[in-house]
Amino acid sequence: MAKNSLPMMPKAGGGALSKLLWSLVGVALVVLVVKYPNDAATFAQAAFDLVGSAVEGLVSFFREVMR
Repeated sequence: MAKNSLPMMPKAGGGALSKLLWSLVGVALVVLVVKYPNDAATFAQAAFDLVGSAVEGLVSFFREVMR
């Protein structure tokens, strides 16, 4: 029997319930964008701003550590 090099990694694929839930999430996102485009844009902008702030914080941290 072959040794598994990464025993903690999940197996590929998924059950029918998992696929159904992800499909529902996808449909909900499409409906959100089609019915409420301004709200969806505001949410996306806020998410990108949050990620940008986190990256800027990490860069600042590593710059201070390197001094």
